[in-house]
Amino acid sequence: MADQTKDLLARLTDLSEGAIQRISEAPGAEKAYQALKALGDRVDDLQRRTRGFEEIEKRLTALEKKVDGMAKAKPARKTSSARRARTPKASAVPKSPKPKLP
Repeated sequence: MADQTKDLLARLTDLSEGAIQRISEAPGAEKAYQALKALGDRVDDLQRRTRGFEEIEKRLTALEKKVDGMAKAKPARKTSSARRARTPKASAVPKSPKPKLP
């Protein structure tokens, strides 16, 4: 039984090596390889950038909590609906005309 499994694995290995060799000899194989390699580089770059966003999100969350705390700490101003009665200013009182001298 072990010999049959070994033979089967050996045959699969030979077939896969042959398939890989035929694929690598195909006309567009080099371009496809370069495109896949560039894609891998781009994915790595995006992963690095994503790690930076996680740190920024943590900082943003901390700042939002601080702002919420500051907003709650301020006492609400009491607004009165009654206005104070204003007395007219001296300049607003009409002056009596001065008598004319002959």
